[in-house]
Amino acid sequence: MIWGSLEVHRRQERNRAIKVSLTLFLAFLIVTEQVLTKGYLYRFDHRIKAIKHHTFRGMSSHVLLALDDLGLRSLTATCLLVTAVLIAYRYRSWRPIYFSVAALLLLNGVVGIAKILFGRSKPRLNLDIYHSGVVGSYPSGHSSNALLTWGALAYLLYRYTKFFARRFITLYSLVGLVTATVCLVSLIRNTHWLSDLIGGVFLGGSILVFLIAADRAWPSERQLS
Repeated sequence: MIWGSLEVHRRQERNRAIKVSLTLFLAFLIVTEQVLTKGYLYRFDHRIKAIKHHTFRGMSSHVLLALDDLGLRSLTATCLLVTAVLIAYRYRSWRPIYFSVAALLLLNGVVGIAKILFGRSKPRLNLDIYHSGVVGSYPSGHSSNALLTWGALAYLLYRYTKFFARRFITLYSLVGLVTATVCLVSLIRNTHWLSDLIGGVFLGGSILVFLIAADRAWPSERQLS
C-alpha cells in the first residue's frame, strides 16, 4: 500500500515537472521571438544599454567578478560533479553521477547550439547584430548555467541526504538568489542584454525540470524521497 502511494506521488511529480518544463521552454521561445522581431523586450534592452554604466575598479571590481563566477561553467561543474561523486559513493548508486553528467551535457549542448544559431553581439560592443555561426550572447550561458547547475546540485542534496531532505525551500531559495545575483552582476558589468539573461534562465530552467521529470519517471531506490 505504501509502495503504491509512493509510486502515485512520483508519477504526479513527474507529470508536474513535464508541464513546468514545457511552460519554461515556451517562455524561452517567447523571449526569442521578442529578440528576433525587435519587440518590446528588445527595445527595453536598449533602454537599459542607454543608461550610463559605472566603471568599477579595485576591490569592487574583484567582488563583482567573484559574484559573476558563480555562473562560470568550470566552477559550477566542478562543484556539481564532486558532490555527485560523494553522494554516489555514500549511497552506492551511479544515479547522481548520471544525472549530473546529463545536466552538463544538455546545458552545454543546447545552450551552445542556441548561441551559435543566433550569434547575437554583446552590449559592450555597442552593437546589436546577429551573425549565425558565431558564439553569441543569446541566451546567456551564465544565467542558464547558474540555475541549471546549482539547481541540479540542490536537487541531489534534497533527494539523497537526510540533512537537506526537509530543506527544499531553503535549497531552491539559495539557487534563486545565486541566479538573480549572476544576472544582476552581468547587467552591471554590461556583459549581457537583459533578454539574454531572461532567455538563459528560462532555457536552463526548462532543461533542469526536464531532467527532474526523467528522474521521477525512473526513480532510484537509493533516493530518500
